Amino acid sequence: MKRAKNNFQIFQSLSDLHRVLGLPKPLHPMISFTDLKDIKILSEELGNSFILNFYKISYKSDLCGQAKYGQNYYDFGEGGLVYTAPNQIFELNHNPSTGYLLLIHPDFLLGYPLAIKIRQFGFFGYSANEALHISDKEKNIIFSIFKIIDEELQSRIDDFSQDVIISQIELLLNYSNRFYKRQFITRKAVNNDLLQNLEVILGDYFNGEKSVLQGIPTVQYLAEQLNISASYLSDLLRSLIGQSAQQYIHDKLIEKAKEKLSTTDLTVSEVAYQLGFEHPQSFSKLFKTKTNLSPLAFRQSFN
Repeated sequence: MKRAKNNFQIFQSLSDLHRVLGLPKPLHPMISFTDLKDIKILSEELGNSFILNFYKISYKSDLCGQAKYGQNYYDFGEGGLVYTAPNQIFELNHNPSTGYLLLIHPDFLLGYPLAIKIRQFGFFGYSANEALHISDKEKNIIFSIFKIIDEELQSRIDDFSQDVIISQIELLLNYSNRFYKRQFITRKAVNNDLLQNLEVILGDYFNGEKSVLQGIPTVQYLAEQLNISASYLSDLLRSLIGQSAQQYIHDKLIEKAKEKLSTTDLTVSEVAYQLGFEHPQSFSKLFKTKTNLSPLAFRQSFN
């Protein structure tokens, strides 16, 4: 355990974290499964937030009730799962919680395809308010996987333990991926509202001075305007319209470029500048990639 420049505690060892959480030493040095009711935080050693060098998957029953999506609150009947990648800031909740905590050191996955595949699960980049809210049926599936992992850790560790646990972690993540896709579908009205807000935000951005002053809008900027994480925004758009957030920005940018090229006398360089491009060549390259025409050829097609 060490302290970062910004005074966050950084936990690189499961044993150190278990100690300050008032838990017994982990049964395995690189993976642990804990019932949240067993945590007795030694608050004098732990601040309100810290950084873990582990993957964290936690189920909390107190995520039920009202959960925030964007700027609105929506009701859920059950608890939810929160996923955190290594080196993200973990906010400590001092209120009593019921649920489970699975911690996985990245080194535990080395030598297995999952070590690379796990980076492809976007929900490790979601915020806590974008938790996976699960039904009773889904909860039973997740809990059955938790039980196998726990039983494997409680049993005598042998040559097959890691293989079994890795397979269960992968199964857990694949189910989580499926359930998140379901969540995008079942929250269709909420997500359509976000999409409409996104249209307004980008419209205001390109119609005002922001593109000139700040450049091309980033995925992070749009996510912040919607009060969601960048990863969630990209996955949401892939689910709704089959595009990433970056592709969506580019398409809206090209729409605006076509409007300016067909209705104004601005030069190609001036159009590029107004849309936030630092170099006209970059604008021309993107425009041709998207339309198979150069900006000048597109304009000439209207004459």
